[in-house]
Amino acid sequence: MPMDFSYKETWLHKINPSLKLLLMVLLFIHLLIIHNTNILINYMIGMLILYLFFTGHPWKRLLVISIPFLLIFLTSSTSMIFFGKGEITWAEWGLVHITEESFFRGLHLGFRGIIFAVLGIVFALTTRPVFLFYSLMQQLKLKPKYAYSFMAAIRLIPLMIEEMQTLHYALKVRGVHEEKGVKGFYNKLKSYSIPLLSQSIRRAYRIAVAMEAKRFSHPVNRTYFYRLGFSGFDVIFLCYLLVMIPLSYIIANHFPYFSITDVRYNK
Repeated sequence: MPMDFSYKETWLHKINPSLKLLLMVLLFIHLLIIHNTNILINYMIGMLILYLFFTGHPWKRLLVISIPFLLIFLTSSTSMIFFGKGEITWAEWGLVHITEESFFRGLHLGFRGIIFAVLGIVFALTTRPVFLFYSLMQQLKLKPKYAYSFMAAIRLIPLMIEEMQTLHYALKVRGVHEEKGVKGFYNKLKSYSIPLLSQSIRRAYRIAVAMEAKRFSHPVNRTYFYRLGFSGFDVIFLCYLLVMIPLSYIIANHFPYFSITDVRYNK
């Protein structure tokens, strides 16, 4: 039964992919220099608004995708809270040493991980890979041989999954029983990897010959099936970020959630 991955196209889908990629990278870098948890919370709220209301995907799907966010928050924050450094001790039991500094540092790390995850998911849910590579070729002047190679590799992933399923059914029909233990894992790895690797080599060779025949290795002016440029939606996205980021700082300064404004440990 095919999976239903339908969605409603929003203004986030119409942003130039290259511009969106560059802005996401800048946001990642900007997050690394923020040491105020209050700012991060406001930052996270701004990113969650994009994720929940403007990605165009159903609520149930977004909630399912959000489950790893909670795991990222728990794993990254608890490791810092339980084993961090600090001077004001809240609890201590064996190796576990919870301090006020480690607690807020753990929250800071957890919120940062959530924002990283949300930014990545927003980009993935609102950007078509084909448009991304076409935009990289047209706006950022990426060489077509690299862009089309990546697109071909993406197209090959479903074929490889289908081949793996076919190989699994073939082994099952032939009565090949799966053994347990290290030996069984080795035999299973050998049964799957060798046929898949040989098929991949043959397919890669055919693609290379086809790209060479189309003169992808020569610096010639090429035409494109999709022509991508900039639009008013890019301006909307820029304005949203230019409003959201300063607003995060202003609200954090005037209405802080916590009294600690710098989680860095200075002994």
